[in-house]
Amino acid sequence: MPDRAKILLVDDREENLIALEAILSSLDIVPVRARSGEEALKALLSTEFALILLDVRMPGMDGFETAAHIKRRERTRNIPIIFLTVVDSAPDYAFRGYAAGAVDYLTKPFDPWVLRAKVSVFVELYNMNRRMTEQAALLRERLTSELPPGEPGQQASVLPELSRRLTSVEDELARVRELARKANDSTINGPLTDLTERVTHLRAGFDALS
Repeated sequence: MPDRAKILLVDDREENLIALEAILSSLDIVPVRARSGEEALKALLSTEFALILLDVRMPGMDGFETAAHIKRRERTRNIPIIFLTVVDSAPDYAFRGYAAGAVDYLTKPFDPWVLRAKVSVFVELYNMNRRMTEQAALLRERLTSELPPGEPGQQASVLPELSRRLTSVEDELARVRELARKANDSTINGPLTDLTERVTHLRAGFDALS
């Protein structure tokens, strides 16, 4: 069974971290706490995360500076970031958040259902990408090591298995699309389109072998 997706929660206030964990407790994820930007960057060195929930207002390294460091690193630049801040923040905070690379920006107090829905979609997308990568690797492995020239019978036995696996990926992608539609979350459109193109290319490659 694959590891559960990890979500990095970054906030300098303990009560906010507790609240976030409570809101997300119904999701099949592993929350990881960080009490500062420095702690967040340290956690990102050794752990793979599906999403980062990042508070803007923190002493020392604030959310914008933390995000800038995350986006500069090759290993972490593609991790989606949702900024969280209080409703009376400066009016340009939302613009600065998107400029810093955030995929979304929520003000406190936020609707717990909205946050859960957004996190759920990004987690599903992350899991989908993992499965997609695994299936692509399996396809390459089978084609290079188990389908030598002159043995069409072996190819015939392997292709149905690969077809079933790819079909399961396509079914999962359809489920993620529906989840995004129900959440009415336009922030997922870009990543979802990229993933759809990857699945389409993989299917085209497979069909060429069949």
